[in-house]
Amino acid sequence: MRLTSKGRYAVMAMADLAMHQGDERPVPLQDIAARQAISLSYLEQLFSRLRRSGLVTSVRGPGGGYRLARTAGQTSIAEIVVAVNEAIGPGGCEDGAIEDCSDTGRRCVAHDLWEALGRNIEDFLSSVSLQDVLSGRIPRAVPVAVERRQEAA
Repeated sequence: MRLTSKGRYAVMAMADLAMHQGDERPVPLQDIAARQAISLSYLEQLFSRLRRSGLVTSVRGPGGGYRLARTAGQTSIAEIVVAVNEAIGPGGCEDGAIEDCSDTGRRCVAHDLWEALGRNIEDFLSSVSLQDVLSGRIPRAVPVAVERRQEAA
């Protein structure tokens, strides 16, 4: 999977926000930046995208900051990654490409593998919520093919 710092930092920042938001005051980005060691200007860019995607709400002025727009249990990791324009998948082949995903001008020999891997990654990240991350309840993903091989043995 080719998840760059943009997606990773967005997930880290959203988990921090979920952990530290209270009913009384929104969480300032400066606080998240300090706790997660992420540049404030980078966080501002990420949260602008997260806000446009409806994942966070902002409060301006003194005492301002951000809040989750929904509960941590209702916010999937896939939504966060997609909101910051991060591609979910292994990279290489274009999603849905019929041809020309290799330097030869044709569909690469492993295209179906990468496409299936991308679907599995997206399904997995869609099944994990911010609350799962905070509580350490990350599901164990076992490919069906591996389970079948073990059953046959």
